[in-house]
Amino acid sequence: MENGNAERGRDRLSAVTGARGEQVIESLAEICPDFGRYITEFAYGEIHLRPGLTPQQRELLIVATLAALGNAQPQLNVHLAAALKVGVSRTEIVEAMIQLSVYAGFPAALNGLWAAKAVFEQQDLAASARAQSA
Repeated sequence: MENGNAERGRDRLSAVTGARGEQVIESLAEICPDFGRYITEFAYGEIHLRPGLTPQQRELLIVATLAALGNAQPQLNVHLAAALKVGVSRTEIVEAMIQLSVYAGFPAALNGLWAAKAVFEQQDLAASARAQSA
């Protein structure tokens, strides 16, 4: 029997990360499906749905945290795209990395900026391809 957090979590995961988040959960099915369930039910079904932060604030906080960690590049890429998807601007992301430099160090901020640049370029290429096919 599925609990309400699973359904709410899947809905939020899809709304925030789209196919990329769903791919992460699917990739865990073979090695540790419970971990995918924890992400869906707890992270997205409970924590992401708490009041007090907007989806934009939440994703910007996640991006800054992952950049500060310095060892979560794949997750940083997913959440950079998610931040843009929920309405965080590129300028806000860049400013977050600048702020991060003071508290987590220039290497973490620099790596975060490079990750952001790559995600921005991917999105620009996808937008260009969609425009050409329209």
